[in-house]
Amino acid sequence: MATLFGFEIKRESKDQTASFAPLQLDDGAHNVSTGGMYGTYVDLEGATRTEAELITRYRRMSMQPECDMAIDDIIHEFIVYDERNRIVDINLDMVQGLSASTKKIIQKEFEYVLDLLEFNEKGYEVARHWYIDGRMFYHIIVDPDNVQGGIQELRYIDPRKIKKVRENKKERIPGTQVQVERHINEFFLYNDKGFVGYPGGSPTSAGQDQGVKIAKDTILHCTSGVMSEDNRLVLSHLHKAIKPLNQLRILEDATVIYRIARAPERRIFYIDVGNLPKMKAEQYLRDMMVKHKNRLIYDAATGEIRDDRKFMTMLEDYWLPRREGGRGTEITTLPGGQNLGEMDDVLYFQKKMFKSLNVPVSRLEPETGMTLGRATEINRDEVKFQKFIQRLRMRFSMLFDGALEKQLVLKGHMTPEEFNEIRRDIKYDFKHDNYFSELKEDEILNARINTANALDGFVGKYFSVDWVKRNVFKMTEDEIEKMQSEMDDEADQSTEMDAALADPADGTNGIDGEQGPPSDG
Repeated sequence: MATLFGFEIKRESKDQTASFAPLQLDDGAHNVSTGGMYGTYVDLEGATRTEAELITRYRRMSMQPECDMAIDDIIHEFIVYDERNRIVDINLDMVQGLSASTKKIIQKEFEYVLDLLEFNEKGYEVARHWYIDGRMFYHIIVDPDNVQGGIQELRYIDPRKIKKVRENKKERIPGTQVQVERHINEFFLYNDKGFVGYPGGSPTSAGQDQGVKIAKDTILHCTSGVMSEDNRLVLSHLHKAIKPLNQLRILEDATVIYRIARAPERRIFYIDVGNLPKMKAEQYLRDMMVKHKNRLIYDAATGEIRDDRKFMTMLEDYWLPRREGGRGTEITTLPGGQNLGEMDDVLYFQKKMFKSLNVPVSRLEPETGMTLGRATEINRDEVKFQKFIQRLRMRFSMLFDGALEKQLVLKGHMTPEEFNEIRRDIKYDFKHDNYFSELKEDEILNARINTANALDGFVGKYFSVDWVKRNVFKMTEDEIEKMQSEMDDEADQSTEMDAALADPADGTNGIDGEQGPPSDG
């Protein structure tokens, strides 16, 4: 336990600035104070056990039909398969100060990372696991005899078996009662059996058997970024749907029970027992029940109808005695439930669950077809949904950042400090649904062209050409210069072609090799 398993990448040592405010990050790490060799693990147990239970609950939720349908909609928008291209590409256009050869190396290593993750083949499964669990861990396997060979394998780790720990040291400012916190170390804790309880049942005995300490650089992880109110636990995006889904399940069960119990009609038999004593009256009533009882019952397990009188169900008729002086024997009918077709309450909670997962409610209604018309027909919910997908993609890209950094550093192409300088400028282009993207772009371009045509009579009088380029067509300075250069080149080529066609030096007019008119000489 005194040593870390795995490898560590050497970084430039920087003095940690102390602060009275504890470090709050969204990576789900447990901030613990040093104090004894195994004091760290005592503070871990409660939160870890709760987190493992949450992950199990999220996975059970994903098996419910309505929740599974919503998750499928999200992941299908998240991951768009393309038979000819990769699901995601790296974009280095905004990265400054790198040569073309270095960018090519980064591009190649990124493709290698995608192959390690099998992202082009299993992108849907990888994204789905990350979305449901709210976190994802990979063990970075490196050949110790050939570290420069880079990452050999990325092996998935069950998030219920691993936790990130951040050790902090508290110091008191001399002469004051203020305590400051200084970051000391980070590592991962792995237990193959999961964090389900204290060894031996005692918190004080948590120590050597708790797990294996793993170096930070050995683990590749990415979280959802959703934190609990106390900022201790990482939550899944499914967490908001726990209550609506439970309410929906309860309501559906209650609806089924109500319909089974209230749907059939029942008969009420009022049997005239005259002046018979109580015992004889009850016996007479039982005789009448046996005589008139429906002898056939339906077996739901086998689908058979059989004669079995010994079973009484809640759907049986009612038999009531009536004394002398009444209206004699009478049979009436008790009607069944009248509002069995109402599903408004069930639909309400279905919509509530979809809203909790940021999925447009319109996708819940199967009779509502998908409109492939103008982009203006897209409602506000779909726009919000697309922005939500973009946030998911940006968060998930942290997984690519971590793997790419380790690969470049291990192979000696970059130092960790150099990669941190360009990290924010690296973009990842996920494939989109090309049809809708093209439809949107075409409609925007047509709208701008129509606006420019409407301003045609005012250009040169109230507006300049440069103003139209900047404000109507939304062109940047670089785009204006590039477009002007291309137009000049095309104009020069057109002039040269016209001159070649009009030149009679070769005796032809340049069209189909026909003879030109005779010269004056």
